Amino acid sequence: MTLDDRTILVTGGTGSFGRKLVETVLARWRPRRLIVFSRDELKQSEMRRDFPHDAMRFFIGDVRDPERLRRAMHGVDDVIHAAALKQVPACEYNPFEAVKTNVLGGANVIDAAIDAGVQRVMAVSTDKAVSPINIYGATKLCAEKLFVQGNSYSGVDGCRFSCARYGNVLGSRGSVIPLFLEQQENDGVVTVTDERMTRFWITRGQAVDFVLRCLDGMHGGEVFVPKIPSMRITDVVRAVAPECRIKVTGIRPGEKVHEVLVAEDEAHYAVEMDDMFVIRPAVHPWTNVQHWTEGRPLPAGFRFSSDTNTRWLTGDELHRLLRED
Repeated sequence: MTLDDRTILVTGGTGSFGRKLVETVLARWRPRRLIVFSRDELKQSEMRRDFPHDAMRFFIGDVRDPERLRRAMHGVDDVIHAAALKQVPACEYNPFEAVKTNVLGGANVIDAAIDAGVQRVMAVSTDKAVSPINIYGATKLCAEKLFVQGNSYSGVDGCRFSCARYGNVLGSRGSVIPLFLEQQENDGVVTVTDERMTRFWITRGQAVDFVLRCLDGMHGGEVFVPKIPSMRITDVVRAVAPECRIKVTGIRPGEKVHEVLVAEDEAHYAVEMDDMFVIRPAVHPWTNVQHWTEGRPLPAGFRFSSDTNTRWLTGDELHRLLRED
C-alpha cells in the first residue's frame, strides 16, 4: 500500500495509538496532509514539537461536534477513527458521556465522511465490544454496527467503512503495565482484581500496522481481528514487577475475567486468514460481490477467547515487545 500524496485524518490523534500512527505514516510515506483531530490543545502543542513535518495539520475539535468534523474532513481521502472514551470505570460512572462520544460521535464521523467525499474510514474497536457487559463495550459494539451499516448510507460508489478490533495495548495510557510499574516504585504491592484473569495483548506498533493493512485491504463492512497472543495477568505482574507482592482487590463493575475477540455467533460470517480473522457483513446491499472468498471458513461454535487461545506470551517475549515498541 501507499499513503503518498494522500490526506489522512486521525480522530483522537493525540492518544497513544494516534501518536504511533503519525510516527509510522511519516516514516514510511509522504502524505499530502496528515491531520490530527482531538480536544487536547496541550497534547497537540507537544505533537507539533515532536513532529515538525510540513504535512502535519492540527484541528482542535470533538467528534460530538458534527460541523467541526465536516470542516476538518474537507479534502480528506482516509480517516482513522480512534477517538473514544475508553476507561471502563469512567464509562460506568459516566454512561451518558460514553454514549455521546462513542456512539453519537461515531455517527457524526460517518455523516461527515459521506458529506465530505472521504474514500475510506477505518474505525478502531476493542475486544470489549464482543458480548459486552459494560457501558464501554456496549457503546463500541453499537459503534461497530454503525460503521458497518454506514456503507448502506454511502451507497455503491461512496465512502467505505470498516472496523479493526483488537485487545489490550501494551504500554498505552491506561494500560495496567505502567500502573504495575508505578505500584512497584511506591510500596511494592501490585493490585490485581482477579488472579484468573487473561487478556489479549498487542503493541502500539502492531496495532498501527494492523489498522493500516486493514485500511489497504478493506472492501467495506468488514470487522478485522488480528491473531494476537494472550497472557495471564499474574504472569504480566511477575514479568514487569517480579519483586512485588500481589494484592487481590476483587473484580470491578463491568470487568470480565476473560475477553473474546470473535464470538460464536460471529463465526458463521467470518473467515480465517493466516494472521487474522475477517468478519464479513451479514447484510451488504452496497455491493453484489462477496469478498474474502479466499479465507477459510470457521468451524461451528468457533470462539476466539483469551483463555482458550493457542498463543501465549512469555515474560521474555513481553519484555522484548515493550523494548521494540
